[in-house]
Amino acid sequence: MRNKIRALYMGESDAAHRFRYALLAFDILTILFVIATSFSQHGPVVEAIDVIFGLLILSEFGLRVWISRNRMRLFTRLTTLADIIAIGSFLAPLAGEGLGFLRVLRTLRLLHTYHLGEQLRRDIPYIRRHADVALAVTNLGVFIFVMTGLVYATQYRVNPEIENYADALYFTVTALTTTGFGDITLPGTVGRMISVLVMLFGITLFLRLVQVLFRPNKVRCECENCGLILHDADAVHCKHCGEIMNIKTEGVV
Repeated sequence: MRNKIRALYMGESDAAHRFRYALLAFDILTILFVIATSFSQHGPVVEAIDVIFGLLILSEFGLRVWISRNRMRLFTRLTTLADIIAIGSFLAPLAGEGLGFLRVLRTLRLLHTYHLGEQLRRDIPYIRRHADVALAVTNLGVFIFVMTGLVYATQYRVNPEIENYADALYFTVTALTTTGFGDITLPGTVGRMISVLVMLFGITLFLRLVQVLFRPNKVRCECENCGLILHDADAVHCKHCGEIMNIKTEGVV
């Protein structure tokens, strides 16, 4: 049984592909749920759904622990800590309400895994042709979401200017772009440190995206002679060693 479950996480069968897409869809669903519930009061229905999500996440987390070959390494990962906090947020919302947004870190880890990454490149032509752009957009998007969630989780009870995710997102984007309209601010030392993190790391990721967007388009094809991976889409010879290249294309540059 353990080998069968491990095959779903790391195998290449059709069932494994469907399973990993289902995990991705579930992660996105939980994130959307956290965002949607920030706009309303948490009544009995929302709390019941919280518990259901928490139990499902706990079950999936238990499966990953069970099939792991190196559990010590698993529990030292940031994404594992994020999962544990998110589980607590869903199962005991009063103790950590609003921290469910940390589930996005697991989504990022899932997208960065070799198996799902290769699967997405095979199934989606745009990602196959523009993998670097897709990765840069994903990294920036996840950073914005995490910081938005952090702003919301730390401010919605104490800052009247932050009432929902939309307010937190507005502040995050204006801080990241250094626009700083000033209509929403984060008071106190914690608020100022969050603002500094948004500006420093956000600008770095944004510049990385700009760099990827405007640099010449490259394709991944490893040179058998020297190992150079990135080449011009219409390259005939390797620029590093001159070896003749055989770059597979789909007729689109």
